[in-house]
Parts: sequence; C-alpha cells; structure tokens
Amino acid sequence: MEIIRILTVDDHAMTALGYKYILTDFDFDGKEIKVDMANSFEAGWNKIDLSARSLKYDIILLDMQLFPDHSKETRSGEDLGVFARKVVPESKIVFMSSYSDSYRINSVFKSVNPDGYMVKSEIDEMSLKAMVRTVTTRPPYYTASALEAVRRRLANDAIVDEQDKKILYHLSIGTRTKDIAPILSVANTTVEARKRQLKSLFGIEHGNDIALIEEARKRGFI
Repeated sequence: MEIIRILTVDDHAMTALGYKYILTDFDFDGKEIKVDMANSFEAGWNKIDLSARSLKYDIILLDMQLFPDHSKETRSGEDLGVFARKVVPESKIVFMSSYSDSYRINSVFKSVNPDGYMVKSEIDEMSLKAMVRTVTTRPPYYTASALEAVRRRLANDAIVDEQDKKILYHLSIGTRTKDIAPILSVANTTVEARKRQLKSLFGIEHGNDIALIEEARKRGFI
C-alpha cells in the first residue's frame, strides 16, 4: 500500500494531534496516511534534517510562530520553510497559520513559495482533506483568506516595493513613524518621504496615517 508521509510542526500539541486524527482517518484512494508530529522549532528542524537523509515527507505542515526549547527567542515557521526548501525540495510545504494579513502571507510566498497556505480559522475536516488531495496532485491549495491575499498581491505588486511594504506593516501595528526609521536602518526623512509617495500613489494625498493604512489594507499590502 502506498503511504503518504506528513510532518506537522506546531507548538500547540492538541492542534497537531487534531490534524493527525483527521488525516489518518482519511481514505485517500486506498493510500495510507502517516502523520509525524513535532511540537517545537528544534524538533521540527531535526525531523526535517533527518528526512533529508532517509524517508522524505510528502507534505510538511508548518505553523508560522514557533518557540524554541529553553529560549525566549521567537522563531518562525517561515525559517523552517526556507530550511526545508533547501534540504528536502521534493517535500510539499503548507503553512497552517493564524496570520491572515497580506504582509505576512506575501512574505512567506516570497521566501518559501509554499505549496499551500491555510488560515487556521478556516481549517476544518473537509479543507484538510482537500488540501492533501490537491497538494499531492495539483498544488497549490489556499483557504479563502490566503487566496484573496494572493490575488491582491498579483494585482498590486508592481507599484509598491519591499521597503514601502515594511513601512505600511509597521504603521498598521501601531509603530510610530520615528521608531520605524531605526528598524529599517533609514532616516526619518526617508520614511516620511515614502509615506507621502504612497499617499500620492493611492490617491489620498491629504489623508493621515490611518487613511494610508486603510487604503493599503484594501489593496492587500497589509
């Protein structure tokens, strides 16, 4: 019997266990599904690394935010995705994340180019099974919010560069303009100039930062 091997990396053990129960009970054209679990960044890294030298996973499911053992540092599933792309390019990568904002989704698409992205609030038994079927046959697979972010990115990417997107993102999470400059290693005047340029580009020359954020969100940049 053909086996589909899946690795799920999520620091919430019950979430990973839920995925496992649903998928291992899935009758996928007579194929058996085996799910391996990792509940930390390091455990996921080690299992991916080991798979590169043994049996490779058909699908790797990655949570976006992971916390290493014995560390206060926040590590990202995006880092694991980049690593997996390098050492096991044959494995399909699907992100399972609570993040649905366009900035984070677009960042993952640029760094990893995953075979799927599922927003956790939109995951249910049917979508999980549909994801496996699609990713193993004709990827990619996206839930509704992720698909909308992809569509908006394709429609708008040509007019806003990465520096602009970072400024918009930091404004959207409440970072003050004077604090954005050191984060991006630029001058305050550069941030202000780019904000004016974005407002002009969006047709809200006389709008404030709130108007800029709202317009950027409509266009799928945050």
